[in-house]
Amino acid sequence: MKANLTAIVLVLVGAAGVLFSAGTETSLKGKYERIKVHGKSLESNLEGDSPDRDVSVYLPPSYATDRNRRYPVVYLLHGYTNSDEGWFGPQTKSGFESAHTTLPAVADGAMSGKAAKEMILVMPNAYTVYQGSMYSNSVTTGDWEAFITRDLVEYIDSHYRTLPERASRGLAGHSMGGYGTIRIAMKYPGLYSSIYIMSGCCLTANLNAGANAAAAEAIHSQAEAANAGRGVMTTLAEAAAWSPNPQNPPFFFDLPVKNSAPQPAVIARWAANAPLAMIDQYIPNLRKLHAIAIDVGDKDGLAASNQYLSEVLTRYDIHNSFETYDGDHTNRIAQRVGTKVLPFFSDNLAFSVKH
Repeated sequence: MKANLTAIVLVLVGAAGVLFSAGTETSLKGKYERIKVHGKSLESNLEGDSPDRDVSVYLPPSYATDRNRRYPVVYLLHGYTNSDEGWFGPQTKSGFESAHTTLPAVADGAMSGKAAKEMILVMPNAYTVYQGSMYSNSVTTGDWEAFITRDLVEYIDSHYRTLPERASRGLAGHSMGGYGTIRIAMKYPGLYSSIYIMSGCCLTANLNAGANAAAAEAIHSQAEAANAGRGVMTTLAEAAAWSPNPQNPPFFFDLPVKNSAPQPAVIARWAANAPLAMIDQYIPNLRKLHAIAIDVGDKDGLAASNQYLSEVLTRYDIHNSFETYDGDHTNRIAQRVGTKVLPFFSDNLAFSVKH
């Protein structure tokens, strides 16, 4: 009887240990911080946006307890009309809103479930007066390229336990952020080792000014601009980023139409900012990247241009992975981050210092 009782007790204790271990495994959570980073590169921008930018930071589950450990960093760039809160919460948008989740929750699941190794995730707020910076360099918007590549990286490396090396640094983005990812990676290959482009927008040169540009020409004040529709607002954002003019108040940019007539010189300036227009001159830089991934929904209007980007890279014998999936422009973002993006960086970033 004693032997049987002892056996039962041992079984119960063992079961409790398994349950406790499982509960501990699934309850591992990282920490979310929203900080301010001053962008010297954004000072004196002509559209009046603050150079002090909100930045969301996800610290992995072991960050608080393993104080001698350093971590790779993945910099994430959100899309047009979105912000860091659209991914991190509380005001989620697009794919995170429809999935009823947040990036920290997705990261917790991936890292606790061993789908991805632990890493720091960083997303700056690039929402501007025209709802998106385009991650470009302009006296009107400020130098967003330098903010992302210099101001932000220097701040994160000096305030968090990062692995401050190219091999341990990744860049990824969705839509406008996908555009920013390939644009910045082409120009700064010494900063990032691996990149992931999700449904990148604006990859091809748009040579047709269209009705939105004509409607934008009819706007004469910031108050009118604030009430513009999506297409017109996008035109204003692109003009501020790609055709700035410090001598043209109150908006300080040139539109691709004037008196309803197309302006070839301005259209050419816009075209020059399309990644597929500039990519040939940056092939040596792109060859330096360790890994490149591109994905897009099969019902996304940007599917063809993203596939063409992959084809151009392949033509130059630059290895890249390209995938289409069942989805539109936004509805699978959260799922793809957890099952594809984070595992991609887990496989391709360096997680230790090489001496």
